[in-house]
Amino acid sequence: MFFKIKIIYFLIKVKLKRLTGLYSSNRYKKIKTFFFLKNLKSSKFYELFNVYSSNFFDLPIINKSLFMENFNVINTCGITYKQASEIAEKSEVSRDFSPMINNVSVGLSTGTSGNRGMFLVSETERANWVAYMIDRVIGFSFREVEIAFFLRANNKLYESAKSRKVSFNFFDIFQNIDSHIESLNNLQPDILIAQPSVLMILSNKKVNGELKINPKKIISVAEVLTNEDRTYFESIFQIKLDEVYQCTEGFLASSCSEGVLHFNEDFLIIEKKYIDEERTRFHPIITDLLRKCQPVVRYELNDIITEKKNCKCGSNFLAIESIEGRSDDVIELEDNENKMVSIFPDIIRREIVLADERIKDYAVIQKDNITIMLYVESDFKGSYLMAKTALVKRLKVYNITDFSINKMDLSPHIIGDKKRRIKNENKY
Repeated sequence: MFFKIKIIYFLIKVKLKRLTGLYSSNRYKKIKTFFFLKNLKSSKFYELFNVYSSNFFDLPIINKSLFMENFNVINTCGITYKQASEIAEKSEVSRDFSPMINNVSVGLSTGTSGNRGMFLVSETERANWVAYMIDRVIGFSFREVEIAFFLRANNKLYESAKSRKVSFNFFDIFQNIDSHIESLNNLQPDILIAQPSVLMILSNKKVNGELKINPKKIISVAEVLTNEDRTYFESIFQIKLDEVYQCTEGFLASSCSEGVLHFNEDFLIIEKKYIDEERTRFHPIITDLLRKCQPVVRYELNDIITEKKNCKCGSNFLAIESIEGRSDDVIELEDNENKMVSIFPDIIRREIVLADERIKDYAVIQKDNITIMLYVESDFKGSYLMAKTALVKRLKVYNITDFSINKMDLSPHIIGDKKRRIKNENKY
């Protein structure tokens, strides 16, 4: 009961901040940052930097590798990596994700890049997360809401959203999707939350008449949502898709009324590390002012973000034009002058999609300095050649001719893993 009171408290707080304009106030953000830095002294890792008296931007920029290496001294809960790892791994095997350590939930994430991450969330942080999810994703309702949530692993964080009015139903993506169809039909969820690779299967099931659900809201999570996939899902379910950008590091962004992702800048500090000469693509460096159990401070993600200017919704929160994928997804080949050329995922993706509208699915994997594997799913046999030809033409524009494109007969995607259509395995 006390936990639910916390949720209500935080939800009211979020609503009041919006009504009073505090959530977009720079002054309020500075005050919030001041107290965040003050509390950061309880982390042994940040205690070394004298954070209370130092400039915020003097703090080190860290990445996933450093975050995990310093797990024991960054978190303020006194939980060791060994303790967290043991409970997370047991949960993965048993598929029972309810165990916690001293009321702190433990989550394990393989991440899109395949590197394992561990996250800790306290009870207060869970309540805060639920409040923000209700406010920006689920929506408040006086009637009962059934939510179908497709996940690689359940977690106390998601179970926290359960109440008399909101019912979270976990669907394990490690199980065959076919085994979930009957349960989905019986549940008739109001809200469907799943990654695009799962939404693709469910959409096809709806087309052939197996899936008989008509959710009022569909939210895409976890994987890159391409424009062509969005259009297909919306045509099948006849509703506008919402999107949430969330990862191990926190709840980063959600869709506005225009369907555009905006960073949650009322509790996030977002810095941009530009990765192209045009300064159109950047890695976000995030600081989450709500995370105290396991502080996330100046944490650089290797997601490739392009910024959208002047969103019609009117929000002054940083808008996202697209999330192209990870830096690991950038194809890198030498041109005829032996200069390395970086080709971003959206460029590859666009060439294949425009090559033939009959292409249903595809994958491009760079194996070494000159070898690219191409998978194309289509009812038309000539689609593969059309996609290959389009890629060859695009690479020639970059003065790249020393390469080979080889055919993959089967999709490289494994159910349970995050789907990456463009991937550079030569970087590993």
